[in-house]
Amino acid sequence: MGIIRFLFCTFEFMKNLVLIIVLIFLVSSCGSKKSLIKKNLDQRLTSAFYENQFTGVLVIDANSKDTIYNLNDHKYFTPASNTKIFTLFTAIKTLPDQIPTLQYIDRNDTLYFEGTGDPSFLHPYLKDSTAFKFLKSKKNLVFATDNFMDTKFGPGWAWDDYQYYYSPERNAFPLYGNVVMIHKDTSLLVSPTYFKDSILQIRNTKNRKETSNLFFYPPNYADTLEIPFIINTLNTKAILEQALNKPILNRSKMPIGTKQTLPGIQADSLYVRMMHESDNFIAEQLLVLAASTLKDTLNSGLAREYILEHELNQLAQTPRWVDGSGLSRYNLFTPQNMVHVLNELFVLVPKERLYSIFPAGGSSGTLKNRFKGVDQPYIFAKSGSLSNNYCLSGYLLTKSGKTLIFSFMNNHYKNATSDERTQLELMLQTLRDNY
Repeated sequence: MGIIRFLFCTFEFMKNLVLIIVLIFLVSSCGSKKSLIKKNLDQRLTSAFYENQFTGVLVIDANSKDTIYNLNDHKYFTPASNTKIFTLFTAIKTLPDQIPTLQYIDRNDTLYFEGTGDPSFLHPYLKDSTAFKFLKSKKNLVFATDNFMDTKFGPGWAWDDYQYYYSPERNAFPLYGNVVMIHKDTSLLVSPTYFKDSILQIRNTKNRKETSNLFFYPPNYADTLEIPFIINTLNTKAILEQALNKPILNRSKMPIGTKQTLPGIQADSLYVRMMHESDNFIAEQLLVLAASTLKDTLNSGLAREYILEHELNQLAQTPRWVDGSGLSRYNLFTPQNMVHVLNELFVLVPKERLYSIFPAGGSSGTLKNRFKGVDQPYIFAKSGSLSNNYCLSGYLLTKSGKTLIFSFMNNHYKNATSDERTQLELMLQTLRDNY
């Protein structure tokens, strides 16, 4: 019995010793990987290329939450369209699987309805017809117009962007993506046709007159122009009447009573377009939609305040968050902010769905021609760019099978943005190959 006990104790000792050696090896290996990554990224980020710009980085292991690399990760940056990551989180937290496309009260053969901010109604790319068919089926329509309690442009938006496709006005009941689409085939094709007599085929320094819905389309121009139109109650009513081919009455408020909600397009259709195409209009309207589900007032500020107070009150730094799209330079976020929300999404959303919403490097959306993997995508991330600013935040799959959450934020450079992307890609490849 003594020999058996001795052999058993010896076996247990050797087993524990092997386990300790393995753990030491793993810790040492992990430490050496981090050391190699730190050395490589330090060398790049202290090179002459980055000398006159401001850069912040945070990279963590998605499962262990260990910090792999950080630099200025607590400091504020202009995020540009990285802001849409916060908008995505807000939408997923507040909106149902089907977007609430309008609210209504059906009473005495009359349908009273109001907008929720849904951007999909007659949208040229989304092509959802739910609300259209619903309104078309009703005999008498009364449109309640005064539930939008926000500004048509976001704080800090560039005033001269009014003419460009990426800067449509915000409102309660968007139509056709709030842009006029003009294309020349054998004749001039205009959508919505309500504006067909407002197009001048002349060259002009602007696409639209600043103060009115007068649009300019250059002769011999071959491509489609998308130009935001000025929104008011009269033209919203007229465009809707023309689309439905029936008269509509207006009133300021809905009648007293219980409102019903009409479910519309699948929410992920909006999320994918927002993230893949960096669609500013959809981003802005998603915050309006979020507000409509929280309160009976359409104001995007309500949605931002709610999320920061109730869902993101553990952020290490309080961001300055003023719009849904990132068009404003007033926005200020840290790399820690971005990684925190990306981690919340990583925990909340199944991976297949999450990665389908984000652009994939070398494969889809705004990353289709950038950050390409060898056999398959290894980057699923949102880019953000304004003049002299480029940010990229998202998820990175390493060759060893690990998942990293990262945020690289670059502000105030005078290099070409293509060169910024090249330098960033080299660092992402270092992470992919060495962790």
